[in-house]
Amino acid sequence: MEQDNALIDQARAAIDQGIVLAQDWLLSPAAWSQFGLLIVAYLLARVVNAKLTPRLERFLKPDAESNSILSQARRFILQFLPLILPLLAYGFTAVGEIVTRSIFGSGAVIAFGKRVFLFLAARALARDIIKDPFLRTLAKFVLVPATALYALGFFDQVIETLGNTSVSLGNISFSALAILRGIVAGSLLFWLGQWSNSQSAAYIEQQPMRPAIRQLVVKVTEFSIFGIAFLLLMNIMGISLSSLAIIGGAVGVGLGFGLQKIASNFISGVILLVEGQATVGDYVELDGGEAGTIIKMTARATFLETFDGRWIVVPNEDFITTRVVNYSDSGSANRYEVDFSVSYDTDINKIPAIIEAAVAKHPEVLTEPEAPDCELRGFGDSGIDFAVEFWVNGIDDGKNKYTSDVLFFVWNALKDNGIEIPYPHRVVEIKGNMPT
Repeated sequence: MEQDNALIDQARAAIDQGIVLAQDWLLSPAAWSQFGLLIVAYLLARVVNAKLTPRLERFLKPDAESNSILSQARRFILQFLPLILPLLAYGFTAVGEIVTRSIFGSGAVIAFGKRVFLFLAARALARDIIKDPFLRTLAKFVLVPATALYALGFFDQVIETLGNTSVSLGNISFSALAILRGIVAGSLLFWLGQWSNSQSAAYIEQQPMRPAIRQLVVKVTEFSIFGIAFLLLMNIMGISLSSLAIIGGAVGVGLGFGLQKIASNFISGVILLVEGQATVGDYVELDGGEAGTIIKMTARATFLETFDGRWIVVPNEDFITTRVVNYSDSGSANRYEVDFSVSYDTDINKIPAIIEAAVAKHPEVLTEPEAPDCELRGFGDSGIDFAVEFWVNGIDDGKNKYTSDVLFFVWNALKDNGIEIPYPHRVVEIKGNMPT
């Protein structure tokens, strides 16, 4: 209640001071001279801006097709051309302030005008230049109000009031200014960290290294960037890092017992990235029956996508503690086989050559490490059983379906050579007299 009354009294005093100041300005020849200098400074700024801006635009504007670093830098600078007018007015007004103070011994009016031009520059920055939604919001609700308070002369009083207003959280007390400063600085730091992380990740993705190592470098860079941002934020808020270390140690011991699985999965993820035994794009199958293509690897888990479009989230620890079958292994060949049967009336000595030649015509079937191989597997109840083995680059499911294609080749080859594919025969024996 007392703080509210103090704020009201300060506001009333500021209003009374403003009224007295306005009366002095209206009745003072020095004030009218400063008003004149403000108008002259603004008009001069407009003339210089009209001459300077088109030339700078022609000089800085790069070719539309160019994407070099220099062209990107020139495009970046071009965004700030709307600031030229208010900044020129600010500079000319500053020169006018020096003149009026040397002649009249005061420059309150022209100093106020100079601060107004600075406010107009901040508003132009927030309205016309900043494109990022987060930065535009920050400029709109923090930068513009701060420059408005500075222009009106209330900035120092507001800062002092916020500094004297405390907020308690248990035994810890913060000033409202420290909290506000932490929110603004934290938002900027973590936005900058996110931007830096995306830029560094894009750069790392272009480097010639193993996918697993690339993922590890991206994660280490990400943790480093946000770790540095967090430490800077603690320093800006005035929190002692030694106290933070003590608190962090105590919290770490408590979390260590409750988050053992998370820590285990995190370490397992690092091992996976370093060893590269499985990486994004590989088709894997675990002992538990989970199978799919790895589409994403995070610090805690690995995401598999099955051929029917479902996602399976597998903890990283399972890749370390259980047996994993990697069918892809960075694009290595895989062997498959299809079974078929022929009639007992067939000359089976001709079968291997016919089938091997037919399967070899498939565009995806390889000759290395081994060409198609047709083998006799046994004598069944209804026919003679064969199997043909073949090698392909890829997984036999989803969009590939090599087995289906090869079965078509086998069927057509047998039909073209007049070879019968058997079907089950059953002999029915009827005891006793036949029914009439």
